[in-house]
Amino acid sequence: MSDNSGLAYGFVSRFNHWIIALAIIGMLAFGIYIEDFVPDGPQQGALLQTHKAIGVLVLAYGLWRVGWRLIKGFLAPAAPMPYWQDVISKVTHWVLIAGILVMPISGMMTSLFGGHDINVFGLFTIPGQTKIEWLSEFAEEVHGAAANIMIAFIVLHVLGALKHHVIDRDATLVRMTSGKSAR
Repeated sequence: MSDNSGLAYGFVSRFNHWIIALAIIGMLAFGIYIEDFVPDGPQQGALLQTHKAIGVLVLAYGLWRVGWRLIKGFLAPAAPMPYWQDVISKVTHWVLIAGILVMPISGMMTSLFGGHDINVFGLFTIPGQTKIEWLSEFAEEVHGAAANIMIAFIVLHVLGALKHHVIDRDATLVRMTSGKSAR
């Protein structure tokens, strides 16, 4: 199945990008809401269960998304740019790709090695493991740090796309929205 034309991203690549973008941003916002605005107690526990269940689904789709991107690769820049911008773009993309996997895996490890099951909307349950406190705590630290890193790199990614669209007036953003290779 051909997807990318070499000049623009095909439908599957664009669909994958926007679905995982919405999922990751939504889960980051949901996690912040649970941690910062919901008091400890049954309501927080119920919301955490929902967060975990969605996280399992995000991981499943994220594996597809990352696999597709690795197979299809990245397009060449839409327009020439200074070397430092190209390096920042590549680093940003790889951090975001890694974060698609690190976020849900570290969240699941926090729960599972804390001895807690993950019930995925009553469809199936991933059983908690023997409690390994240091591993659960390490995974929790990774999950929190990765969330902050993802937020920073998502902001950088969005600002970069807007810079290309508004200032450089090149096709970078357009080829990920409409799939066209020129503005």
